[in-house]
Amino acid sequence: MTDPIADMLTRIRNGLHASHDDVNIPRSKLKVEIARILQEEGYVRSYRESAADGKPLLTVQLKYGPGGEHVISSLTRVSRPGYRVFVGRGDIPRVLGGLGINILSTSGGVMTGRDARKRGYGGEILCEVY
Repeated sequence: MTDPIADMLTRIRNGLHASHDDVNIPRSKLKVEIARILQEEGYVRSYRESAADGKPLLTVQLKYGPGGEHVISSLTRVSRPGYRVFVGRGDIPRVLGGLGINILSTSGGVMTGRDARKRGYGGEILCEVY
C-alpha cells in the first residue's frame, strides 16, 4: 500500500456511505492522531486501539445526525506521496471559511490548521474535513 492515510480516509468514507457503526483500520501512530483530532472536533464518536490476530487495529466509531445524515460531508486527502503539499505558518488555508478543518503534520505534532496557526507552525497538509 503506497498511501495508508488515503486508505484510512477511504475506509471512513465507505463506512459512512454504507451506514456502518464503526470501521476497522490497520493502526499506526499517525492514524491514531488523525482519529484523535476527528474525535476532538466532533466528526467521529470515538476510536479505540486493539489487536486482531496479532496485528494492531484502530476501530473508529462513526457519527451520524439525528435523522441518520452523515456528520462528515467531505473527507479528502490533500498531500499525497507523489505530490506533497507543505505550507508556512501564515499560508495555512481555511476550510469553508472556518466551518471545516484541515489536519497538518507539523514539527510540533499532528494538529488542526487552526491550532497550527495559533502556535505558529507550518507543515504538511494531510487532509481536509467538513
